[in-house]
Amino acid sequence: MVDIEPPHGRPDVRPAVMADVARLAGVSHTTVSRVINGHPAVRDHTRERVLKAMESLAYRPNVAARALVTGRTRLLGVISMDTAFYGPVSVLTAVERSARDAGYAVSIVHLPDLTARALGEAADFLTGQAVAGIVAIIPHIATMNALTHVPDVPIVAVEGCSGTIPTAAVDQYLGARQAVEHLLALGHETVAHIAGPADWYEAPERERGWRDALEAAARPVPPVERGDWTAKSGYAATGRLLARPGLTALFAGNDLMALGALLALHEAGVPVPGEVSVVGFDDAPESAYFTPPLTTVRQDFAEIGRQGLALLLEQLEGRAPGHRHVSTVPTLTVRASTAPPGAAAREGRRA
Repeated sequence: MVDIEPPHGRPDVRPAVMADVARLAGVSHTTVSRVINGHPAVRDHTRERVLKAMESLAYRPNVAARALVTGRTRLLGVISMDTAFYGPVSVLTAVERSARDAGYAVSIVHLPDLTARALGEAADFLTGQAVAGIVAIIPHIATMNALTHVPDVPIVAVEGCSGTIPTAAVDQYLGARQAVEHLLALGHETVAHIAGPADWYEAPERERGWRDALEAAARPVPPVERGDWTAKSGYAATGRLLARPGLTALFAGNDLMALGALLALHEAGVPVPGEVSVVGFDDAPESAYFTPPLTTVRQDFAEIGRQGLALLLEQLEGRAPGHRHVSTVPTLTVRASTAPPGAAAREGRRA
């Protein structure tokens, strides 16, 4: 790092301005402006001198003034669903942290309902704030499709799917296959499935992975029970599954529905995993403390947030190579809710 001594005089008389930085670094006002705005046409050693001068003077760029010149601020917009579900909330937290680490503030708009009109109003509000770009966390299929009508501002979808804009998401299909293949490897003949709502991106992908894993193993594919991501819906769906003969393994579309399934099985006197094994999806922090601790598919939400921000920054810096879709690989976390079929009967014989 180049050593630059601060100017003589009292630094506390007034806050430093760009002219002070230029004078101390021995460069022009334009060069300082280019460094602040990340312009590539600045030599490395010159950029180093300017940054050192800014640090020495405790100079902070005037964001409002920069917005007047560039038309944009160091502000990113985030459009998110108004939900308390673990997945979307975790993605929102990850995106916010990643933006802050990249030097951006975040303005968040929660959609009051999942409609194209609500999405358009949210986008209009954010573009009115001169945001540099927008991150959309909307795993709802119809609403996500409306992103193509958002005004001309860089945009990325996180934990969703769009054929026309860059997207960062977990490989939901692969995660479902991991869950089902784990149960089949334990010796279960087939696996029942409680799917999430069909109009969410994740649910059809997880259902497709479940179905393909069973068909690839030449196993029976039972009818799907459908929930709405809540524990209550998982509880009700499991009650319907228990009315069918031969249930030994269950893959729930998320951990909350798995929690409802565990309660329904407990109330029916069906031991887990002794008679029925249960797998969830998400690896919510509470899943390790279910009774029994839940085997589940873990999504790395922090990584999704980082990837989504990286895609957006590529666009902001003019480096985006066209439409990109980045996928994060999920991992299966095996706990005590899964075992080979008939474990309860074998335990009884040993007793």
